Amino acid sequence: MPRPSDAEVEQRRQQVLRHVIDRGEVRIDRLTEQFGVSLMTMHRDLDDLAERRLLRKLRGRVTAYPALTMETAKRFRENLNLPVKEALSALAFRQVRPGQTVFVDDSTTLFPLVRRLPAVGRLVVITNSLEEARILGEAASEPGIEVLLLGGRYTEFDSCSGSDTVAALGRMRADVGFVSATAVAAGRLYHPVRDYADLKAAALAASNRNVLVADHSKFGRTATHHYGDVGAYDLVITDDETPAEEIAAMRALGVEVLVAELLEEA
Repeated sequence: MPRPSDAEVEQRRQQVLRHVIDRGEVRIDRLTEQFGVSLMTMHRDLDDLAERRLLRKLRGRVTAYPALTMETAKRFRENLNLPVKEALSALAFRQVRPGQTVFVDDSTTLFPLVRRLPAVGRLVVITNSLEEARILGEAASEPGIEVLLLGGRYTEFDSCSGSDTVAALGRMRADVGFVSATAVAAGRLYHPVRDYADLKAAALAASNRNVLVADHSKFGRTATHHYGDVGAYDLVITDDETPAEEIAAMRALGVEVLVAELLEEA
Protein backbone atom coordinates (compact mmCIF):
# COMPACT_ATOMS: atom_id res chain seq x y z
CA MET A 1 0.00 0.00 0.00
CA PRO A 2 1.53 3.40 -1.00
CA ARG A 3 2.54 5.75 1.77
CA PRO A 4 0.15 8.72 2.11
CA SER A 5 1.40 12.16 1.09
CA ASP A 6 2.08 14.90 3.60
CA ALA A 7 -1.12 16.63 2.47
CA GLU A 8 -3.16 13.47 3.08
CA VAL A 9 -1.63 13.05 6.54
CA GLU A 10 -2.42 16.66 7.43
CA GLN A 11 -5.99 16.28 6.16
CA ARG A 12 -6.48 13.20 8.36
CA ARG A 13 -5.07 15.05 11.37
CA GLN A 14 -7.50 17.91 10.82
CA GLN A 15 -10.34 15.38 10.67
CA VAL A 16 -9.13 13.80 13.92
CA LEU A 17 -9.01 17.23 15.54
CA ARG A 18 -12.56 18.08 14.45
CA HIS A 19 -13.77 14.68 15.71
CA VAL A 20 -12.23 15.29 19.14
CA ILE A 21 -13.52 18.88 19.33
CA ASP A 22 -17.06 17.74 18.50
CA ARG A 23 -17.01 15.12 21.28
CA GLY A 24 -14.79 16.79 23.86
CA GLU A 25 -13.03 13.55 24.79
CA VAL A 26 -12.32 10.33 22.82
CA ARG A 27 -10.48 7.11 23.60
CA ILE A 28 -7.43 6.60 21.39
CA ASP A 29 -8.43 3.04 20.44
CA ARG A 30 -11.78 4.37 19.22
CA LEU A 31 -9.96 6.88 17.02
CA THR A 32 -7.94 4.09 15.37
CA GLU A 33 -11.19 2.33 14.52
CA GLN A 34 -12.86 5.52 13.32
CA PHE A 35 -10.03 6.48 10.97
CA GLY A 36 -8.83 3.01 9.97
CA VAL A 37 -5.20 3.44 10.93
CA SER A 38 -2.80 1.58 13.20
CA LEU A 39 -2.37 2.51 16.85
CA MET A 40 1.20 3.67 16.07
CA THR A 41 -0.02 5.95 13.28
CA MET A 42 -2.74 7.42 15.48
CA HIS A 43 -0.22 8.12 18.24
CA ARG A 44 1.95 9.97 15.71
CA ASP A 45 -1.05 12.04 14.62
CA LEU A 46 -2.01 12.84 18.19
CA ASP A 47 1.56 13.66 19.19
CA ASP A 48 1.71 16.16 16.32
CA LEU A 49 -1.61 17.79 17.30
CA ALA A 50 -0.63 17.88 20.97
CA GLU A 51 2.71 19.50 20.13
CA ARG A 52 0.79 22.20 18.26
CA ARG A 53 -1.36 22.72 21.38
CA LEU A 54 -4.54 21.77 19.52
CA LEU A 55 -5.58 18.96 21.84
CA ARG A 56 -4.45 17.33 25.08
CA LYS A 57 -3.16 13.75 24.96
CA LEU A 58 -3.74 11.79 28.15
CA ARG A 59 -3.40 8.14 29.14
CA GLY A 60 -5.44 6.21 26.60
CA ARG A 61 -7.55 9.18 25.59
CA VAL A 62 -7.45 12.70 24.16
CA THR A 63 -9.46 15.77 25.05
CA ALA A 64 -10.24 19.01 23.25
CA TYR A 65 -7.92 21.74 24.42
CA PRO A 66 -9.91 24.41 26.27
CA ALA A 67 -10.37 28.12 25.71
CA LEU A 68 -7.24 29.77 24.34
CA THR A 69 -6.09 27.32 21.67
CA MET A 70 -9.56 26.57 20.40
CA GLU A 71 -10.15 30.31 20.00
CA THR A 72 -7.44 30.33 17.39
CA ALA A 73 -9.36 27.93 15.14
CA LYS A 74 -11.24 30.00 12.58
CA ARG A 75 -14.59 28.30 13.07
CA PHE A 76 -14.49 29.08 16.82
CA ARG A 77 -13.51 32.74 16.61
CA GLU A 78 -14.93 34.14 13.38
CA ASN A 79 -18.22 35.29 14.91
CA LEU A 80 -16.86 36.41 18.28
CA ASN A 81 -17.06 40.11 19.24
CA LEU A 82 -18.19 41.22 15.78
CA PRO A 83 -19.24 44.78 16.77
CA VAL A 84 -15.85 45.27 18.43
CA LYS A 85 -14.01 43.96 15.37
CA GLU A 86 -15.98 46.36 13.16
CA ALA A 87 -15.04 49.30 15.38
CA LEU A 88 -11.37 48.36 15.35
CA SER A 89 -11.37 47.82 11.60
CA ALA A 90 -12.90 51.26 11.02
CA LEU A 91 -9.84 52.79 12.70
CA ALA A 92 -7.44 50.44 10.91
CA PHE A 93 -8.99 51.31 7.55
CA ARG A 94 -7.83 54.92 7.98
CA GLN A 95 -4.23 53.70 7.84
CA VAL A 96 -4.57 52.50 4.21
CA ARG A 97 -3.93 54.64 1.13
CA PRO A 98 -4.56 53.93 -2.57
CA GLY A 99 -1.63 52.36 -4.35
CA GLN A 100 -0.14 50.73 -1.26
CA THR A 101 0.94 47.14 -0.75
CA VAL A 102 -0.81 45.86 2.38
CA PHE A 103 -0.10 42.74 4.43
CA VAL A 104 -2.99 41.29 6.45
CA ASP A 105 -2.54 38.13 8.51
CA ASP A 106 -5.18 35.45 8.98
CA SER A 107 -6.64 36.85 12.23
CA THR A 108 -10.45 36.94 12.10
CA THR A 109 -10.24 40.31 13.89
CA LEU A 110 -9.09 41.68 10.52
CA PHE A 111 -11.86 40.18 8.35
CA PRO A 112 -13.99 43.37 8.59
CA LEU A 113 -10.95 45.41 7.55
CA VAL A 114 -10.40 43.18 4.52
CA ARG A 115 -14.06 43.65 3.50
CA ARG A 116 -13.48 47.40 3.47
CA LEU A 117 -10.28 47.34 1.39
CA PRO A 118 -11.90 47.32 -2.10
CA ALA A 119 -13.28 50.78 -1.31
CA VAL A 120 -9.72 52.14 -1.23
CA GLY A 121 -9.20 51.49 -4.93
CA ARG A 122 -5.87 50.24 -6.27
CA LEU A 123 -4.09 47.99 -3.76
CA VAL A 124 -1.87 44.94 -3.57
CA VAL A 125 -2.90 42.75 -0.63
CA ILE A 126 -0.60 40.04 0.75
CA THR A 127 -2.15 37.43 3.05
CA ASN A 128 -1.75 33.88 4.31
CA SER A 129 -5.51 33.56 4.82
CA LEU A 130 -7.63 31.70 2.29
CA GLU A 131 -10.77 33.31 3.70
CA GLU A 132 -9.38 36.81 3.19
CA ALA A 133 -8.40 35.88 -0.36
CA ARG A 134 -11.98 34.69 -0.93
CA ILE A 135 -13.41 37.90 0.52
CA LEU A 136 -11.31 39.98 -1.87
CA GLY A 137 -12.08 37.60 -4.72
CA GLU A 138 -15.79 38.27 -4.27
CA ALA A 139 -14.99 41.95 -4.79
CA ALA A 140 -13.23 41.20 -8.08
CA SER A 141 -15.53 43.63 -9.89
CA GLU A 142 -13.74 46.43 -8.06
CA PRO A 143 -10.78 47.55 -10.18
CA GLY A 144 -7.23 47.45 -8.98
CA ILE A 145 -7.21 44.87 -6.17
CA GLU A 146 -4.40 42.35 -6.58
CA VAL A 147 -4.15 39.49 -4.07
CA LEU A 148 -0.87 37.69 -3.31
CA LEU A 149 -1.64 34.51 -1.36
CA LEU A 150 1.27 33.13 0.66
CA GLY A 151 1.71 29.39 0.27
CA GLY A 152 2.97 26.87 2.78
CA ARG A 153 1.40 24.21 4.96
CA TYR A 154 -2.37 24.52 4.96
CA THR A 155 -3.76 24.24 8.50
CA GLU A 156 -7.05 23.77 10.30
CA PHE A 157 -7.17 27.57 10.70
CA ASP A 158 -7.92 27.91 6.94
CA SER A 159 -4.57 29.55 6.36
CA CYS A 160 -0.95 28.70 5.61
CA SER A 161 1.98 28.69 7.98
CA GLY A 162 5.46 27.25 8.39
CA SER A 163 8.89 27.93 6.97
CA ASP A 164 7.67 28.16 3.35
CA THR A 165 5.11 30.83 4.31
CA VAL A 166 7.71 32.84 6.21
CA ALA A 167 10.18 32.53 3.32
CA ALA A 168 7.57 33.70 0.79
CA LEU A 169 6.74 36.73 2.93
CA GLY A 170 10.46 37.49 3.24
CA ARG A 171 10.60 38.00 -0.54
CA MET A 172 7.91 40.70 -0.41
CA ARG A 173 7.64 44.21 0.96
CA ALA A 174 4.49 45.89 2.30
CA ASP A 175 3.88 49.58 2.93
CA VAL A 176 1.71 48.71 5.91
CA GLY A 177 1.13 45.44 7.74
CA PHE A 178 -1.83 44.51 9.93
CA VAL A 179 -1.81 41.64 12.41
CA SER A 180 -3.77 40.74 15.50
CA ALA A 181 -2.67 38.86 18.62
CA THR A 182 -4.05 35.88 20.48
CA ALA A 183 -2.71 36.99 23.86
CA VAL A 184 -1.13 40.17 25.24
CA ALA A 185 0.03 40.68 28.82
CA ALA A 186 1.85 43.81 30.02
CA GLY A 187 2.78 44.58 26.43
CA ARG A 188 4.24 41.13 25.74
CA LEU A 189 2.87 39.06 22.86
CA TYR A 190 2.06 35.33 22.91
CA HIS A 191 0.65 32.66 20.60
CA PRO A 192 -0.16 28.99 21.27
CA VAL A 193 1.28 27.81 17.91
CA ARG A 194 4.97 28.39 17.13
CA ASP A 195 4.52 28.65 13.35
CA TYR A 196 2.04 31.49 13.70
CA ALA A 197 4.20 33.31 16.22
CA ASP A 198 7.05 33.10 13.69
CA LEU A 199 4.83 34.47 10.92
CA LYS A 200 3.77 37.47 13.01
CA ALA A 201 7.42 38.21 13.74
CA ALA A 202 8.25 37.91 10.03
CA ALA A 203 5.45 40.35 9.18
CA LEU A 204 7.20 43.01 11.26
CA ALA A 205 10.32 42.69 9.13
CA ALA A 206 8.33 42.71 5.87
CA SER A 207 6.38 45.95 6.44
CA ASN A 208 7.45 49.59 6.52
CA ARG A 209 4.69 50.43 9.02
CA ASN A 210 3.19 47.90 11.41
CA VAL A 211 -0.22 47.99 13.04
CA LEU A 212 -1.43 45.63 15.76
CA VAL A 213 -5.22 45.29 16.05
CA ALA A 214 -6.48 43.53 19.19
CA ASP A 215 -9.75 43.71 21.12
CA HIS A 216 -10.03 43.72 24.91
CA SER A 217 -10.53 39.95 25.16
CA LYS A 218 -6.90 39.37 24.11
CA PHE A 219 -5.37 41.25 27.04
CA GLY A 220 -4.17 39.95 30.38
CA ARG A 221 -3.56 36.51 28.88
CA THR A 222 -0.58 34.41 27.88
CA ALA A 223 0.07 31.39 25.65
CA THR A 224 2.94 28.99 25.07
CA HIS A 225 5.16 31.00 22.71
CA HIS A 226 6.37 34.52 23.47
CA TYR A 227 7.39 36.43 20.34
CA GLY A 228 8.22 39.98 21.37
CA ASP A 229 6.31 43.00 22.60
CA VAL A 230 4.11 45.74 21.22
CA GLY A 231 7.01 48.19 21.20
CA ALA A 232 7.94 46.75 17.79
CA TYR A 233 4.74 48.18 16.29
CA ASP A 234 4.10 51.70 15.08
CA LEU A 235 0.47 51.67 16.17
CA VAL A 236 -1.83 49.54 18.35
CA ILE A 237 -5.60 49.71 17.86
CA THR A 238 -7.79 48.40 20.68
CA ASP A 239 -11.10 49.26 22.35
CA ASP A 240 -12.19 51.05 25.50
CA GLU A 241 -12.89 47.82 27.38
CA THR A 242 -9.19 46.95 27.39
CA PRO A 243 -7.88 47.30 30.97
CA ALA A 244 -6.28 50.69 31.65
CA GLU A 245 -3.13 49.06 33.02
CA GLU A 246 -2.65 47.13 29.75
CA ILE A 247 -2.99 50.33 27.71
CA ALA A 248 -0.54 52.08 30.03
CA ALA A 249 1.96 49.21 29.69
CA MET A 250 1.82 49.49 25.91
CA ARG A 251 2.28 53.25 25.89
CA ALA A 252 5.22 52.84 28.26
CA LEU A 253 6.89 50.83 25.50
CA GLY A 254 6.70 53.88 23.22
CA VAL A 255 3.92 52.74 20.89
CA GLU A 256 0.98 54.92 19.87
CA VAL A 257 -2.33 53.42 21.03
CA LEU A 258 -5.68 54.29 19.44
CA VAL A 259 -8.74 53.32 21.47
CA ALA A 260 -12.07 52.70 19.75
CA GLU A 261 -15.10 53.77 21.78
CA LEU A 262 -17.76 51.08 21.90
CA LEU A 263 -21.39 52.12 22.00
CA GLU A 264 -23.25 50.69 24.97
CA GLU A 265 -26.32 48.65 24.13
CA ALA A 266 -29.56 50.35 25.06
